[in-house]
Amino acid sequence: MKFKTRLVVTCVTIVLLPLVLTATAFLAIGFYILNSQQNYGMGEIKPFTMIENVESIHLETEKIYDELFLQAQEDTSLFEDKGFLEDFEKSRLTEQSYLLVRKGEEIYYTGNAEGAARILGQLPDFGYAAGEDGNTYYFGEMDKYVKQIDFQFGDGTPGSLFVITRVTGLISKEFLVDMVVAIIVILIFTSVMLTWWIHRGVFLPIKELNLAMCKIKEGNFDYRLVSDSKGEIGELYRNYEDMRLRLKESTEEKVRQEKQSRELISNISHDLKTPITAVKGYVEGIMDGVADTPEKMEKYIKTIYNKANDMDKLINELTIYSGIDNNRIPYNFHRINVADYFGDCVEEVGLDLESRNIELNYSNVVSPDTMIIADPEQMKKVINNIISNSVKYIDKPKGIIDIHILDEVDSVRIEIEDNGKGIAAKDLPNIFERFYRTDASRNSSQGGSGIGLSIVKKIIEDHGGYIWATSKEGEGTCIHFVIRKYRELQRD
Repeated sequence: MKFKTRLVVTCVTIVLLPLVLTATAFLAIGFYILNSQQNYGMGEIKPFTMIENVESIHLETEKIYDELFLQAQEDTSLFEDKGFLEDFEKSRLTEQSYLLVRKGEEIYYTGNAEGAARILGQLPDFGYAAGEDGNTYYFGEMDKYVKQIDFQFGDGTPGSLFVITRVTGLISKEFLVDMVVAIIVILIFTSVMLTWWIHRGVFLPIKELNLAMCKIKEGNFDYRLVSDSKGEIGELYRNYEDMRLRLKESTEEKVRQEKQSRELISNISHDLKTPITAVKGYVEGIMDGVADTPEKMEKYIKTIYNKANDMDKLINELTIYSGIDNNRIPYNFHRINVADYFGDCVEEVGLDLESRNIELNYSNVVSPDTMIIADPEQMKKVINNIISNSVKYIDKPKGIIDIHILDEVDSVRIEIEDNGKGIAAKDLPNIFERFYRTDASRNSSQGGSGIGLSIVKKIIEDHGGYIWATSKEGEGTCIHFVIRKYRELQRD
């Protein structure tokens, strides 16, 4: 919810909610009192004419009635003792109540002669107090609440004892106290509800956002903030998430680049140091006269030449990768016939493999007119790098490399498989990463920059294809890559 809407709702709630709840409380309390009066046998009462202290009056009268009723069960002779009745009134009754004892049709005793004279003619007859709540009466015109106990005088005359309580028509203090308490509760409830709502909708999100920003300041980019809100808070959370992800990605990329830079320096230092040390050793041998025969001299010079070629190849690979990685080498894409192009590539590498005693097998099952869009030079680097890598790790007396060109309906899949020593399952997902090598020793016979396959992956992806590898240790490795076919647009 937007802040503007939230403020409007708050203002309306502050005004309307207390009014509505107060009116509801007023009606509920009034209904409860009226209902209580009905339950107390006061069915003739008019609205608010017996508001004052109804429940306490009822309880007081019922308590007195219960005491007198028990006395009637044990011995009614005390009801004939006016001294007992007078003492009972003084000790047990309030100014609101008095006793009236009727003997036959006459007043035998009363604590309020004037009031008793007015109500005597309306009191129920002897024996009328029968059945449930049959002993409870309310005389609305006189505001009198009456409880009746029937008994027999000693001479056999029927008698009745009445507990008469006056009820005023004023709004009671209890009702006013209840309403004041209700209003205070309503105001507290409204305040707590609005405070909780604003705290939950505004302050809590801001507190969470502040905590998240502190995490960012500490370099922790994994602290997420998620919100389904569509207001300013939700937008703020989403902006934070975008910022966090960008910062995390940027930081991870920076760390990755720093790590790769360190690895690059370490790898270059190692890969250059080995051939340079060898060149220095052979040059010193020539200078010291160790190569004292034409055969030794030729061997030394040839070794120096080979080591220089290794260094030149390493530098070329680094230059190529740097150019491709920074998009500084433009691609020259052409339509290439798959059969012709890969046939030429196989013929070119076949002579070199034959000189190394490696058997090359080639099969092509795509149609002769199949075309792809590719840069011939960069694609040749892909083939050469994969084959060079295969040759490097062939450990069998008779090396075998198989090249298969397969039809994938809309694409062409190229497989280059060898019978080398294979790649461990834990290393297989990482072989296309830059500077990753499965041989930690980096020995000279199988050494290299560790970027050959990463160059291959980069070129294939820039051609819109994808590449992966499968391998079994001890059996060999197969590199697969896929390039989409070229399709002529059909004109209507």
